[in-house]
Order: sequence, then structure tokens, then C-alpha cells
Amino acid sequence: MTKYIFDVDGTLTPSRRKIDPDFLIFFNSFALANEVYLVTGSDREKTIEQITHLLYCNCKRVYNCAGNDVYEGDLLTYRNPWQLPEEAREFLTEILHNSTFPVRTGTHIEERPGCVNFSIVGRGATLVERQVYCDWDEIKNERRKIATQFNEEFPELHAFVGGQTGVDISSKGSDKSQIVRDFMDGDVVFFGDRMDQHGNDKPLADKILEHKLGQVVEVKDWKDTWSKLR
Repeated sequence: MTKYIFDVDGTLTPSRRKIDPDFLIFFNSFALANEVYLVTGSDREKTIEQITHLLYCNCKRVYNCAGNDVYEGDLLTYRNPWQLPEEAREFLTEILHNSTFPVRTGTHIEERPGCVNFSIVGRGATLVERQVYCDWDEIKNERRKIATQFNEEFPELHAFVGGQTGVDISSKGSDKSQIVRDFMDGDVVFFGDRMDQHGNDKPLADKILEHKLGQVVEVKDWKDTWSKLR
């Protein structure tokens, strides 16, 4: 049976926003009729807020925090105890201080099970502030530069661009690609919106193709996902 794996932000929902109500009805039916898995950089609470508890539980398994916090319905099945080293925290604090983007909204280093999300604008940003940063970052490529600098400074860790405003950081090998261990029997189709060089969907896409486990489908947004599934 084909196993469908979906990123969440930018693939099933607008980034950090709730799933479209009509698409929710469609995707709930799809999840009930197929073997569906989710993999996202967000934690369980934020994911449920975006897609509803019903859809969360209708998926066979949800890999939160890039696969570092894994649930089957309401049952926690795995959690990575890794924490951000102090020297990496100091490096990110300096990056935050030196950024020329003028808005700061708090919670710039958000620690999640097994990973960290770093954001210049901060997790307290409104939708308008997030969009302002997103537009600014498209011109400045700040997040890509941060990820590159971080990876050069800390080769034992790995930073990827994730969502609209963040950089996802984890120990090397603890990115989304780690979930491949559960899909080695193949027949996988993975949908994601960030399969570019610095995107957080790329490690998993690369592993699926490397091991010839199935297909990867890069989408523009949740509407593109819906179109392709129909």
C-alpha cells in the first residue's frame, strides 16, 4: 500500500496558519482512505492548532519537530532528548543582535524536542509582521546566509530554512530525513514545499530518492497539493 508523507506548513496549510476548511474536509477523507503520515518542524500543539485534533489523529503517525517527537494519535512513541549547546545559543544571539531587520517580537530561539527554531522577527510576530519579514528575506536571503554560517561554525549540527521566518536547527542526522528508517520497505510519496538546497524538506526528499523508496512531489502551496491529489 502506498504511504503518503506530507509536510504541513506551506504544503497542507499556509505557513503557521490554519488549514482551509474545504481542504480539511477533503484531506480528512483522504487520510481515512489512505496511509497518511505528517512530518513537520512544528511541535504537537501548534500542529493540532493548524490542522485540528481530528485530522491529527486520522493520520497514521505524525513526526513533529522534524521527527524528534513522534505521535500515533495521542500516544507519544519517541522523543529525542537533544538540547542546543550553549556556544550555539551564543552564536544565534549574536546573529540576532547584528541583523538589520528592525522588528523584534520575542521568542527568537524556540526550543522544541530534539530541535530548535531560530527566528529574527520572533515567534510573537503577527501575520503582517511575518509577511513583512518574508518579503524582506526574499530580497536579502538572510535565512540562507544564517544557515550557511551556522553550518560552517558547527559542523556537528545542521541548520535548514523552514517555514516563512525561521531556521530549523538540530544535531546532524536529526532532521526530517531520520524518519526514512520507518519507510525502508518503499512505495512512498512525499509532498513538501521546501525541497530547495537550503529547505528543510530536502534531506528527506534526498533520502527517499537515494534509497529508491518512491516519489517526491514539490508543491507551491496547499492549493497545489490539493490539485495534485485530485
